[in-house]
Amino acid sequence: MPIPDFESIMLPLLKFANDGKEYSLRETREALAKVFKLRAAERKTLLPSGQQSVFDNRVGWALTYLRKAGLLETTRRGYYRITERGQVMLRQNPSWINQGFLQQFPEFVELKRAKGIKPIQNAAQVEASQAEASDAAQTPEEVIEAAYQKLRQALEDELLQMIKERSPEFFERLVIDLLVNMGYGGTREDAGAAIGGAGDGGIDGIIKEDRLGLDIVYVQAKRWAGVVGRPEIQKFAGALQGRRAKKGIFLTTSDFSKDALDYAKQIDSRIVLIDGHTLAQLMIDHNVGVAVTATYELKRVDSDYFTEVS
Repeated sequence: MPIPDFESIMLPLLKFANDGKEYSLRETREALAKVFKLRAAERKTLLPSGQQSVFDNRVGWALTYLRKAGLLETTRRGYYRITERGQVMLRQNPSWINQGFLQQFPEFVELKRAKGIKPIQNAAQVEASQAEASDAAQTPEEVIEAAYQKLRQALEDELLQMIKERSPEFFERLVIDLLVNMGYGGTREDAGAAIGGAGDGGIDGIIKEDRLGLDIVYVQAKRWAGVVGRPEIQKFAGALQGRRAKKGIFLTTSDFSKDALDYAKQIDSRIVLIDGHTLAQLMIDHNVGVAVTATYELKRVDSDYFTEVS
């Protein structure tokens, strides 16, 4: 079963708390996971940032929105219970609770007004809002991360286009810059001197695996537009065998065929295949050919700071 969005969680959460007891966030997550029949793997699915599970994030925001609307109230740190307003609302047997539904409550209207959202004035508007499916069901973190992923994808595409417009020699230097930034090759000068030095049997360069030079990795860099097939990987593997080498990196601005990928998995030599999009991702992650334009920090309340010691 797919992980429910945070709006789908709001009504089951309110029903769970309808007995008037005090509940912790942890108890709520466990109970709702059973309601939605989520598997362990689904519970462990993380936001793109890797900092929190998707389900926990959505439960947290469902709780926040219900509290902002006055349907739930915080009793102490990490605990909450349903309010009289919440119980009255449940007795009306609503079929759905979403952000449009919550706009009938003044406290929630004030919250959304700050975001430039027009308040809902009557029951007909509430019903119409409930019927709409929109991206508003995303939590704020999900909205931010979705926008980040779109920007990153656009940057990846732009990087690939820029690389393809440059010379093969530029691409070889870029590859060395990337590998050095990833921790290979010792100094930039040591690694760069190897490019073009081997020049035989399909090997473009040699780079140290670590800063001590305990092992070396052979590099092949292809600034191609077409798909790299199995013959090219076989040629590279043969060149490694001729050098009695076991490790190689084959990078391209395009893609690898399925035969090429399968062949690389079957041979004794360890050959890592890096296609164009993976190359662009590594460049972004290791700051090669990119510059930071803005940095945003997401912060939360430090509950420990506000804990008074008697």
